[in-house]
Amino acid sequence: MPHHPAPNPAGLPPFPDREWARRAMTILQGDGRRSADTHLVNPSFRGLKGISIYLKDESTHPTGSLKHRLARSLFLYGICNGRILQGTTLVEASSGSTAVSEAYFAELLGLPFIAVMPRETSRQKVEAIERYGGRCHFVDQADQIYSTAAEIAENAGGYYLDQFTYAERATDWRGNNNIAESIFNQMAEEPHPQPRWVVMSAGTGGTAATLGRFIRYRNFDTRLCVADVEHSAFFDAYVSQDRGVKCATGSRIEGVGRPRVEPSFIPEVIDYMIKIPDVLSIAAMRVLSRRLFRRVGGSTGTNFFAQCWIADQMMKAGEEGSIVSLICDSGERYTSTYYNDDWLRARGMDVAPYCEILEDFLDTGSSFADLPQVSCPPANRIPM
Repeated sequence: MPHHPAPNPAGLPPFPDREWARRAMTILQGDGRRSADTHLVNPSFRGLKGISIYLKDESTHPTGSLKHRLARSLFLYGICNGRILQGTTLVEASSGSTAVSEAYFAELLGLPFIAVMPRETSRQKVEAIERYGGRCHFVDQADQIYSTAAEIAENAGGYYLDQFTYAERATDWRGNNNIAESIFNQMAEEPHPQPRWVVMSAGTGGTAATLGRFIRYRNFDTRLCVADVEHSAFFDAYVSQDRGVKCATGSRIEGVGRPRVEPSFIPEVIDYMIKIPDVLSIAAMRVLSRRLFRRVGGSTGTNFFAQCWIADQMMKAGEEGSIVSLICDSGERYTSTYYNDDWLRARGMDVAPYCEILEDFLDTGSSFADLPQVSCPPANRIPM
């Protein structure tokens, strides 16, 4: 008769990592249910005849920014791939907002968290990370954050969350209540339910990738415009079709613009890009803040100026329709920088004349004049 080994009297082995992962997933799913959606704001600008502006207000997430969605997705990605376990030290390279959101989730799960950030990151963001129990490690050059974060994670035996690589793959771009699906669901009963344009500035490039893929997947007659900022490699890479482009100076608009082309930046799903001088981003930020009666951040100014620029082009062409973008975070994080006139003067930026031009445009529809050059791709540019 064949020999059968005696059964293990202790039974099957325990699976503590799986049990911890199950508890962690329950916690993350609970956060998702509580903060699943945000308002779609539709401010009225009487000068924009036939053009409706919408802004999805991501500043109302528990951690105050669009990056709350990304952080939750990165945690889900790490746990489901077996890379985040009980006690894992988490490390991230960030200009601030992503790290704030990740520190929040790390605290929920009882995990150590270290943020590697440029030294000039706003003090309000640093304080928020520390309030959630995270630690901050500062570097002097923006392009040092990647290698420093990877080194700290390796030395700690931890996990580098790496938003710049995993942002575009950690989010289900086909739907599953991602930001793109939410926008189009909220637009369903509006006068122009399919936006003529969706506008997004690029930090990791992941949100733009999600939007572009979802638009194509659902076969919408909508175009995606990505707005880049002054000190950033994205626009030049889009135009030159060279992912090796670098920018020696770090972005002054926190949360967007990068010194290199990040892995999550997917130019093939972008219909158009423009590059906006920082002074216009900040002017647009201040104008929109006055119109909404509350402060928004600098990257929202980038988005809003791009919306105004596209609206101007559409009105010149006699087109009507809706243009949708995001309020990325609150301006309260930037009281010592973008809302500080001394800070702006020290950097040679006088936003007052451009605020007046934008106010006049929103009230009367008068076309832009006397603005610093907005860079546009050549007409014959083909996708990378």
